Amino acid sequence: MDRRLGIAALFALMILRTPVAFAMLAVGYGGMYLLQGSRAASAVMVTQSYQAVSNYDLIVVPMFVLLGNVASEAGFSRALYDAAFAWVGRFRGGLASSSVLGCAVFSAVSGSSVATAVTIGKVAIPEMKRFGYGDGLSTGAIAAGGTLGFLIPPSTGFVLYAILTQQSVGRLFMAGILPGLLLMGLFMAAVAVIATLNPEAGPRGQHVALRERLILFGRAAPLLAIIGLSIGGIYVGAFTPVEASAIGAGLILLLAVGLRRLDFRGFAAALVETVRTSAMLYMVVIGADVLNPFLAVTHIPDALGQALTAAGLGSYGTLALIVLGYVVLGMFLDSLSMLVVTIPIVFPIIQTLGFDPIWFGVVAVIVVEMGLITPPVGLNVFVVRGVAPEVPMMTIFRGVTPFLIAMILGLLLIIAFPGIATVIPNSMFGR
Repeated sequence: MDRRLGIAALFALMILRTPVAFAMLAVGYGGMYLLQGSRAASAVMVTQSYQAVSNYDLIVVPMFVLLGNVASEAGFSRALYDAAFAWVGRFRGGLASSSVLGCAVFSAVSGSSVATAVTIGKVAIPEMKRFGYGDGLSTGAIAAGGTLGFLIPPSTGFVLYAILTQQSVGRLFMAGILPGLLLMGLFMAAVAVIATLNPEAGPRGQHVALRERLILFGRAAPLLAIIGLSIGGIYVGAFTPVEASAIGAGLILLLAVGLRRLDFRGFAAALVETVRTSAMLYMVVIGADVLNPFLAVTHIPDALGQALTAAGLGSYGTLALIVLGYVVLGMFLDSLSMLVVTIPIVFPIIQTLGFDPIWFGVVAVIVVEMGLITPPVGLNVFVVRGVAPEVPMMTIFRGVTPFLIAMILGLLLIIAFPGIATVIPNSMFGR
């Protein structure tokens, strides 16, 4: 079986909207069957599937997803948004800035871009519409802010990257903190620029008295404390990311039940959504693990590495070509598909070039994030359209353009100054 035929079949299946997990399973199993026979293909299917689902690090996915779903069902996400609005809503474009801030904080709970965009969007978009915000700014801020869920820990993107490259989940989580804050700041700066150039797009919100601001902050404080305990506990070495996820999920359940914010119906809904999301991610990991032996047998990563070396582009020229490839793929594939299909191919090249694998994980996740708001796929754009169906799709895409520029600027800063991504993990774990 020609190796190019296998890759072509993989992309053809995904273009035909075959779920990425099953596309990888079909190509991985089918390729091994044609190359080495049914016995080898069956052995790969069984051993790789077991290895994938028995990975201890994957436990962070259902735990953190449960944490985010319970927080959403219990209404804690509304408290986060209200607190953010109380502090920054009075400034021009403040509602959009508070939406970005709310997305950033909720990202530290959910680890999912889609969940962040939906949860904050349901709360923020009606409020921005009520205050006369432009459709482009309001929807663009939510779509872009939601992408932070893929970067700010706990991030499903980092978990997948860690499993695919055998890197430390803890180091990757810590590496995402400063880049996540940097992108949040750049998004808020983009809001300020838009509101300055077009004051009607982002009028000032109502002034909230200090006493009321403190009360609203107090309502959000318990969830903020859980976030601080989970992420801070990892940083100080008190517990591992898996332990942090279990502690966070347990505490949010106790908090929701203790405050009578979660009934049985809400708990059941949170569990169902957690199982659905976790099952999808587990299937993607299984598919990737079954595909990897086929890639190894066909030597596709080696061939690509040799071709790029022969091109004589140098380290950063090769990196630029890889990033450009991600940008193009982001126009057609969803974020998880991009990671699981490309990382096994490009990661050996990155190692050969001598780049820090943790730093590249941050770069890859940010580039994948861009795909969430670029046409024609732009998953977060479609998600926001579902929350605000009256807003035309082109308006949302125009609205996210300034934020996409901000993401490009953030990516260039992280490439130019790698310490933004590596200083925290290096200070914790050493180089």
